[in-house]
Amino acid sequence: MSKNAQGALFALVAFGLFSTHDVFIKVLGGSYSPIQIIFFSVLLSFPLVTLMLVRDTTSGTLIPRHPWWSAIRTFAALITGICAFYAFSVLPLAEVYAILFASPLLITLLSIPILGEDVRLRRGLAVLVGLVGVLIVLRPGQTELTLGHAAALCCAVFSALASVIVRKIGNEERSVVLLIYPMLASFICMGIALPFVYEPMPLRDMGFLALIAVFAHVAMRFVIKAYQTGEAAIVAPMQYSQIIWATAFGMLFFGETPDLWTAIGAAVIIASGIYIVLRESKPGLSENTPVLNTRSRPETGTHPRVGSILEQQNEASQGVAKPPATE
Repeated sequence: MSKNAQGALFALVAFGLFSTHDVFIKVLGGSYSPIQIIFFSVLLSFPLVTLMLVRDTTSGTLIPRHPWWSAIRTFAALITGICAFYAFSVLPLAEVYAILFASPLLITLLSIPILGEDVRLRRGLAVLVGLVGVLIVLRPGQTELTLGHAAALCCAVFSALASVIVRKIGNEERSVVLLIYPMLASFICMGIALPFVYEPMPLRDMGFLALIAVFAHVAMRFVIKAYQTGEAAIVAPMQYSQIIWATAFGMLFFGETPDLWTAIGAAVIIASGIYIVLRESKPGLSENTPVLNTRSRPETGTHPRVGSILEQQNEASQGVAKPPATE
């Protein structure tokens, strides 16, 4: 089996695990606030994340070199987490994924003012076509748009913002800073709000929370292995396999059957996203490759960002530190 085939296989396993992770979120979301689910998910993830953080060999402090960008990114990750967990709780899984898949389109748009990316006609048209796909899924005026739809859209927007900011400052910030701040913010903010929404949890539901943390961690490991094995242009489109898992899980566990328009809209969004990834992978067409370098799912602040871990491992293997920030 070729390296690219192995990388694609690792990615397919990873995103299947992530989709299973989302099933447990939806199950718990029927009884508990997203605030409570996020708080305990982060709490149970910390021991696993600590094992990664101790491997950071670069010198320096945990003070961000770009505090304002880091603060905006942390806020974006916090909003993304709340919105994602709420959307999964109240909307069909496949519908949530269809909307979240608009994130690469938004990354492309946000990279223009933030990264100075030159988005030419073809990628620009792909973004427009993808946004039409979002409208097909939502069908404003024909179907009732709920708070869940608004949450899924907010998740896509703020996830894209967080990803573009990481692309802007990632070469100058320590990987450990990029890893830890969103998780700490989620833990502290959700902890402050927890007394207002807390519901006692039986042992079974605590077990589900532990599974959420474990599935996220194992899936993240598979994504890392995928990018270490195969080319990014091959691995990145595998994230769209989540729509297949979501459809299957929705039908099997929740009696959800996506309608024709959701399927058509999802197909349009996915095709646009894959086209953008392939365009960015061609030499000379994208200076920053913002979508291609967004390694995984929306950054929810409940588990580390895959790109930061890959960067950390590269630094450790090369035995070098990042250069100081330049202003």
